[in-house]
Amino acid sequence: MKLFLVDAVSSFRNSYVIRCKEESHATDTVALEEAEEFSQSWLGEQISRVREITQEEYLVLFDKDNEYLKTWNDEQKKELIHTVDYENLESGIDPIKDGKAEI
Repeated sequence: MKLFLVDAVSSFRNSYVIRCKEESHATDTVALEEAEEFSQSWLGEQISRVREITQEEYLVLFDKDNEYLKTWNDEQKKELIHTVDYENLESGIDPIKDGKAEI
């Protein structure tokens, strides 16, 4: 099977309750990271980029993005590759629609 690098941006809505004299003071307090978070809600992930990569590119990218794991051997690094289980339709992928099923 092919390897694909998928970049996604995860978004949260953070809320803060701030007592102050003016609205601009409240926004400045948040922008300067001086306020404690009141609540948060995860808004989901948006795919920003997807591209096919080789195993060699994967290993180079692994070392670059996970510098603290550089000492792992190639087999350990490859264990972090997620493989779609086409036998298990709970993944949300339709193998017939996506052209993966044998007919």
